[in-house]
Parts: sequence; structure tokens; C-alpha cells
Amino acid sequence: MVSCHACDLLSPRAFDGQSCPRCDTVLHYRKPDSLARTWAFLISAMILHVPANLLPMMSTQSVFGTSRDTILSGIVYFWISGSKGLAILVLIPSVVVPLLKMAILMVLLLLVHSRSTWRIRQQTRLYRLVEAIGRWSMLDIFVVAMLAALVHAGQLATIIPGPGALAFACVVVLTMLASFSFDPRLLWESLDANDDPT
Repeated sequence: MVSCHACDLLSPRAFDGQSCPRCDTVLHYRKPDSLARTWAFLISAMILHVPANLLPMMSTQSVFGTSRDTILSGIVYFWISGSKGLAILVLIPSVVVPLLKMAILMVLLLLVHSRSTWRIRQQTRLYRLVEAIGRWSMLDIFVVAMLAALVHAGQLATIIPGPGALAFACVVVLTMLASFSFDPRLLWESLDANDDPT
């Protein structure tokens, strides 16, 4: 059977490449060019992850001067000032989660390329984990946007999102696109190939 990605209607596999009888979306048994798209999005996210952590996330202009803070400098500042819980709260979604997502996706892609049948159920659970944690990666962008909106209204200070915020938002979007482009059914193809008596 082929499942429609738009309306979830199940159709016979003979409909592969044809229009869905219900909504006219083109049916695909596998996501087209899944591996190439996933690699492209993942490599782009890895490249942009460097400026996302090195460029300023936000610039604060106040009567005391202008300060530019990166993600890592903000984490260090919170840790040194005694707000260790807040430092960990920023560290996990802004550094740990994107790196974890990229590492898991790379492992899954390499397992598909090597046609590994090792712990396929755990591989599928890893993919589900990537999908589950994906939405928490945007926490930093939400914090910067809220701070900019709240503080910009005041007269003593102004917060402006920096180029690091744009790079970080791109990393988050690219990792989400990479996980969406990856077809988890490819993990099971190697098992089906090994079970095939021909």
C-alpha cells in the first residue's frame, strides 16, 4: 500500500507516481530523493552551526554602552553569576539539542548507506527522538524575540537580534527539514533485502 502524504489515504502500490484518488497529490512509496535532500540539509546545518555559536546572538544598547553576546558567552555569564539553572536551560536547547539532532541524523544516514540491519527498532526510535526534540531547538530564538520586544519599549536599553540569531534560526530550520526529508522506511529496506529468498 501507498500512503498519501497529504490526506493519509491508503492506495494500492500500483498507484505509486500517480495522483491520489482523494486529493490529487502525487503518491510516492518512498520520499523522493530522501537521502540526497537529508544530506544537503544536514551539511548546511552543520556549516551554519559554527557562525550560530560564534556570532553575537543579540546586541544590547544601554546608557552603559553596547554589549554583544553569543550563546556561549551568555551561558558562561549565567553560570558565573550563580544562575546555573538558567545556564543549563539555555545550554540544552541551544547547544546540546542541535548537536544531538545532527549526530543522530548522521548516524541514521550512515546506517542506511551501509545497509545495516543492526538494531533497526532502536534506529527507528532514534528517528522518533529527533522528531520529538526538534521543536525545542527554537527556544533561544523565542527568548531573543521576546527580550527584543519587551526591552525595546523601554527607554534605558534596546536589544537587537544579532547575526548569530539568524544563523541559529537557519540551523534549526535546516535540521527540521533534514528530519522531515529523511524516510525512516529506508532503515527497514536492508532487513527486507536480507529476508528476500531470491
